[in-house]
Amino acid sequence: MNSAGHSEATAPRGLELTPFRGLRYDPDRVGNLAAVTSPPYDVVVRPDGLHHLQDSDPHNIVRLILPQATSPAARNEQAAETLRRWVAEGVLTTDRDPGLYVYEQDDGDGMLQRGVIGALRVSDPADGVVLPHEDVMPHVVADRAALMRATSANLEPLLLTYRGEERTTATAKLIERTAGQPPLLATTTDDGFSHRLWSLTDPADLAAIRSDLSGQQALIADGHHRWATYRRLRAEHPSPSPWDHGLVLLVDTVRYPLRVRAIHRLLHTLPVADAVAALDGLFRVRRLEVTLTEARSALAEASRAGNAFLLAGDGAFHLVDRPDPDLLARTVPAEHPAAWRTLDATVLHATLLDHVWHIPEDSPAHIAYIHDTAATVEKAERDGGTAVLMHPVREEVVRDLARQGVTMPRKSTSFGPKPASGLVLRALER
Repeated sequence: MNSAGHSEATAPRGLELTPFRGLRYDPDRVGNLAAVTSPPYDVVVRPDGLHHLQDSDPHNIVRLILPQATSPAARNEQAAETLRRWVAEGVLTTDRDPGLYVYEQDDGDGMLQRGVIGALRVSDPADGVVLPHEDVMPHVVADRAALMRATSANLEPLLLTYRGEERTTATAKLIERTAGQPPLLATTTDDGFSHRLWSLTDPADLAAIRSDLSGQQALIADGHHRWATYRRLRAEHPSPSPWDHGLVLLVDTVRYPLRVRAIHRLLHTLPVADAVAALDGLFRVRRLEVTLTEARSALAEASRAGNAFLLAGDGAFHLVDRPDPDLLARTVPAEHPAAWRTLDATVLHATLLDHVWHIPEDSPAHIAYIHDTAATVEKAERDGGTAVLMHPVREEVVRDLARQGVTMPRKSTSFGPKPASGLVLRALER
């Protein structure tokens, strides 16, 4: 693997995607590939989802990405031991030749995504090659770093997007050509998505992709904490080393636009009645006795005029909009661009969480970040907390802010479909 030092004075010019020897499940050992896959670690947030995945197959990838034990150290050692055992038993096998992997997801209803999985050279935000758009929580980065150190592996790919030229590029041609060939693996997961994976090992193909991507810039669509983890681990290991690169899926969103969804908040210790009472005189609040679908439609309509949120947890929905301009002027930092100051996530964190409700945004005891809308509402109703439902941000807003070097509040967006974990792993060979 080519691993030029990250301490070089010259910053990377563009994306450098490197072949690697993928670590993959042996279909003859696990039988049903769908049963060993999982959503990314931060999407599996509820115990019932975790237990379902664990029970679906004794070799489900969730046993590596979310090991269960009595302490963080025990969890990480358990994951490392599980990985070693699965490799020794032949449950996971290493591909013979280094390659890049073409990956396809198709829901059968018009959502088709194709991209390339490889080991991407890790860079810093100042290099302008891989652009983050959200802040990260230090304790999550520390947790992921400890797991990667213990396993010496990239267990699941990040999702990065780039904007290919309107003309057909070499990478696009190779992806389309490859998708017409028999895949290495094919499976359909419970969410209805079919997954197919191919390997590209021909030196000419790999060189074409390397050249094609060398002038490109990528946006982190999903995986900010894991990218920050890659950067931390790279800094810990003298270069050149395998830690100079990290596992990613690159998708050209000119050809394959992603869905952008919101990530919701669950406030564990704040009942809905208290949340609503604190908003008196600061926001307009309307109680809606409607279905979740109708409430989300009302939120979308209100969001066209400005900041809007839905509160839930007491059997109804409360539409919160029209913030007091003086309140925003006092609470939202003025040094950022207008596009950042007017984000729903900015107003939620700077105004509502910090100023009105006094909820610490980085405390798992007080707040959870959940992708599934219905699950957020159900848990709030069950536990007596408050669900704060968000309206999604457009991708172009995210990209424009990232290019300005402006990060959004943490967990502001959910791009998808996300790559399934468990289809290909990267072991960091010493």
